[in-house]
Amino acid sequence: GTVGVGEATIPMIRLFNATLGLDEDEFIRATNGSFKLGIEFRDWLEPGLSYMHAFGPVGGPDLGLVHFWHHWARERLAGRAGPLGDYVFNSVAGFAGRFMRPVANAGDSPLARIPYAFHFDAALYAGYLRGKAEALGVQRIEGRIVDVPLRAEDGFVAAVVLDGARRVDGDRFLDCSGFRGLLIGEALGTGYVDWTHWLPCNRAAAVQCERREALTPYTRSTAREAGWQWRIPLQHRVGNGYVFSNAHLSEDEACARLLERLEGPALMTPKILRFTTGKREQFWAKNVVAVGLASGFMEPLESTSIHLVQSTIARLTTFFPHAGFDAEDIAAFNAQSHFEFDRIRDFLILHYKATERDDAPFWRHVRDMPIPDSLQAKLDLFRSNGRVFRESDELFGEQSWVQVMIGQGVLPRRWHALVDSFEDAAVARHVEETRRVIQNCLRVMPDHAEFIARHCAARAEPVAAPKVA
Repeated sequence: GTVGVGEATIPMIRLFNATLGLDEDEFIRATNGSFKLGIEFRDWLEPGLSYMHAFGPVGGPDLGLVHFWHHWARERLAGRAGPLGDYVFNSVAGFAGRFMRPVANAGDSPLARIPYAFHFDAALYAGYLRGKAEALGVQRIEGRIVDVPLRAEDGFVAAVVLDGARRVDGDRFLDCSGFRGLLIGEALGTGYVDWTHWLPCNRAAAVQCERREALTPYTRSTAREAGWQWRIPLQHRVGNGYVFSNAHLSEDEACARLLERLEGPALMTPKILRFTTGKREQFWAKNVVAVGLASGFMEPLESTSIHLVQSTIARLTTFFPHAGFDAEDIAAFNAQSHFEFDRIRDFLILHYKATERDDAPFWRHVRDMPIPDSLQAKLDLFRSNGRVFRESDELFGEQSWVQVMIGQGVLPRRWHALVDSFEDAAVARHVEETRRVIQNCLRVMPDHAEFIARHCAARAEPVAAPKVA
């Protein structure tokens, strides 16, 4: 069945939806959606502190050949600048509760480039896409898979046999069977790489509640005693969940604490999801490609679950095979998938490792745990002189790494040496002008809820989603 907790996304979904020819306002109405400018992280560095990992650029234009955050670091260390988030447009707009789409012909204004994503009801989104697909002639066959016969000559999947003895033959199979990995794992025996030693959360309690707080244009992640809690605001309700380690908190305790911390009455009984963070040893094996949870799972800390489904689809399109299956294509597909998973893994580990919390065994464990060499190298480089580089086409770029590292208390010892070629007054003016421009832009931005009411409000009673198997 559908897990149904992946309700927050990242900006690449806009390209995916546009490629499918979806009308954005129609899509928002159909899914009771809202807009997302970033993710607020509360209490991650230590209780009482928060920051936003916002989409888009950090600060204003680069001054000279040096990124803005180096100039900010000089001013901040001198006591002349505020927190980094004061100079990030999406962060300021998000906390102010404002939203609008980018303005065409706005020149160099931040209003010309407002990257955003969505919150939505995942079941409604799946039903919406199903309706679009079936209208184009896609055939849907309902049934429970009871057998997966393999071809004797090469071990490829020959067919899936459904209850009632109905057989569905095929040349290529996409395994969307969730954590079970019915084809990729059970039938083909493709192993699983366990990352629990780096990402120890292995449970999630999920529940929906009435919305009593503002319709904020951002997701919220609040650190808790044994993990973290999400808040995803939709037009008609709020999605909530507690991602936790069952070595530090029982399932019953997690559900009780989640219910205690809701902003409004619960609309359901909390649902427990059990998972092992990690990835498949192969994402494409023989004639099966794993998609979604069948390919692996990383907790939804940075809203990457739906993106990984869509990036697999995009990669499959790039490598779409002829009647045969070339080993070179399979190897390249797997290499790219492993790279994407590994770099997202490092980014998630950063949130746990870079903490000063000492108030619970869970936080002491993640603070002191060893980390992958690839992440340690990034941390060491940034701590030295504030440098960070995007490797190849990894999902999270420099702007994301900078915001999370600084938000989590990882500060550079020095700024880029070229900053010293500018006079103090010039750097101070540039940093202050960035803050001033952002504040001026806020004056023309509507409230997030007002924008939705004007352009894409859902019907008062959401339409029930079709059953999605």
